[in-house]
Amino acid sequence: MQAFVIRWLITTLAVVAAAWVIPGIKYDTTGALLGASLLLGIINALIRPFLLLLSLPFIIVTMGLFIFVVNALLLLLVSSLVPPFHVAGFWSAFFGSILISLVSWVLSSLFRTSDGRVHLITHHESVKRANARLVD
Repeated sequence: MQAFVIRWLITTLAVVAAAWVIPGIKYDTTGALLGASLLLGIINALIRPFLLLLSLPFIIVTMGLFIFVVNALLLLLVSSLVPPFHVAGFWSAFFGSILISLVSWVLSSLFRTSDGRVHLITHHESVKRANARLVD
């Protein structure tokens, strides 16, 4: 449950950053922001993999750039399903989805470790070396 809430918070912060930077993206209320980020996370988890599989030939031909188009279309879908969340058009959704992806990636890297678990990564000044020997 904690991992879900952290992921939702990261997506919400990414959508806030996109609404702050991209002029065509805005939200009327905080509830609309939370609902849009929740729906965006659900759509990205359930529908996006299927769409990426269907558009695999386009993704290969464009060397992965078509993924940005799929992300933009999903952001437009969220804006049509959550009326107080507004995306002006395709190009706003395109650049907004790029920014949301970048911000989500940076923020996720602060919380996810190599074992896949979600927790805050901290820096430790001293690292203890293990007194161990190698057994053949």
